Amino acid sequence: MAKTTLRRDASRTRANVRSGVATAQLSGGARRSPALERLNVFIGRWITEGETVAGADASSVRIAASDVYQWLPGAHFIMHPAYGRIGEADVGGLEVIGYDGETGQYRTYFFDSEGATTTQTLTCQGDTWTWQDAHAKCTGVFTDGGKTLIARHERSDDGKHWTPSMTVTLRKVD
Repeated sequence: MAKTTLRRDASRTRANVRSGVATAQLSGGARRSPALERLNVFIGRWITEGETVAGADASSVRIAASDVYQWLPGAHFIMHPAYGRIGEADVGGLEVIGYDGETGQYRTYFFDSEGATTTQTLTCQGDTWTWQDAHAKCTGVFTDGGKTLIARHERSDDGKHWTPSMTVTLRKVD
C-alpha cells in the first residue's frame, strides 16, 4: 500500500508518495519557463495536406493528415499526436515538445508508427520554426495570423547536403 506524507514549507506543499517501486515528488509551485509561451501558436486542431517531392525514381505522393497540439497538465510540455496517410500508407506518431531551461533550447521527441524515435532541436525566429537533427529538418512558417503553417521538410544522408522531401500545409480548424 502506498504511503503519503505531506510537508509544508513557506512556498509550497510537497507530497512524497512511496509505492515500493519509486518515489515521486509532487510540487504545486513548479515554475513554468516564460519561453513556453511562444509555443502557444501550435495549440489547436489542424488539417494537414501536401505531397512528397518527386525524385529520380519516384513520383510525388499525396499526404493527408490531422494534427492536434495540446498542453499536458502543468503546461510544461505539448503533446502532438498526428494521424494520416502518405499515399496508401497509414502513418502517425506522437511528438512531445518542451523547453530545456539549462540549455535554453526547445526539444522535440517523436515516436512514430514504425517504432522509430527521433529527438530534434526546435528553434524560432519570428514566425519561422525549424525542427532539426543530423539527417532531417523541417522549416515551418506561420501565416494568416497563426491559422496556417507551411512546412517544408528536407533530409540528408551525410548531414551536410540537404534534399527536399515533402511540403505540407497545416490549417487550424479549432
